[in-house]
Amino acid sequence: MELTAAPADAGKRLDALLHERLPEYSRARLQSWIKQERVLVNGKFQRASYIVRGGETLSVTPLALPPLKAEPEELPLKILYEDSSVIAVDKPAGMVVHAGAGHATGTLVNALLHQFGTLSSVNGDLRPGIVHRLDRDTSGVLLVARTDAAHQELARQFHDRTVEKLYLALVHGQISHPTGRIVAPISRDPVRRTRMTTRTASGRAAHTEYRVLEMIERFSLLEVRIKTGRTHQIRVHLSSLRHPIVGDRLYGAPTSSLGRFFLHAHRLRFISPTTAEPVMVESPLPVELEQFLEILRREYS
Repeated sequence: MELTAAPADAGKRLDALLHERLPEYSRARLQSWIKQERVLVNGKFQRASYIVRGGETLSVTPLALPPLKAEPEELPLKILYEDSSVIAVDKPAGMVVHAGAGHATGTLVNALLHQFGTLSSVNGDLRPGIVHRLDRDTSGVLLVARTDAAHQELARQFHDRTVEKLYLALVHGQISHPTGRIVAPISRDPVRRTRMTTRTASGRAAHTEYRVLEMIERFSLLEVRIKTGRTHQIRVHLSSLRHPIVGDRLYGAPTSSLGRFFLHAHRLRFISPTTAEPVMVESPLPVELEQFLEILRREYS
């Protein structure tokens, strides 16, 4: 689609003007297209905050809308634990949890629906069963609710912070203290909207604890526990200490040969909605992370 900015449009933000001209699409969807460079101004990429001068040609290449309902899809799926109300899966790095902008298929939800048929409906038809999430490039344990009652109970446990979440992370630099705690509110970065930050006055409370497991020359292998579950919490908190996670270029890490970032949801402990007994599920470190550690150990031994 091609649009022309009128003289009266001068001074408007690019995303606001597009929303005026294309009201059938949400502003959030239009902003995602801008980030994906599906919107060009006079043939060039501009940010959503670009101020229109008037007279520009706006070229918009819409992305197909995701399905209104997630569909079953045959994909590899590793089950770590299963009972009548809960499934714990071992999510691989690179797999998106549920459909969103640019990810209508190939998600964890698609795989779950193929294997289990029905899941809880609390989060609607696009996110059935999903109680919490892991970033695309984070691997490890993720809980899924099979029934609405189980979903509500697990959501309560996450809200009350009684679910124990333990991660393994490899960061750049040697951390000076063997244990530590980071208590800093997290909010959306006002400039780079794909990032979170601890540098604004506002934000949601976030609490991260870490313990050094191993020092490998210029790297530190950490065991990380989070008391809250904010977006990118571990990534932004460790970056705020100037110890970004290996491979996490969004938060300041240099380019790595790893191909993902070194963050793994290793262990999760919760109370089963079925038996009311504690359940601990553990995911071993993926092969590519183990191999990366071994290469560093040999290199610096």
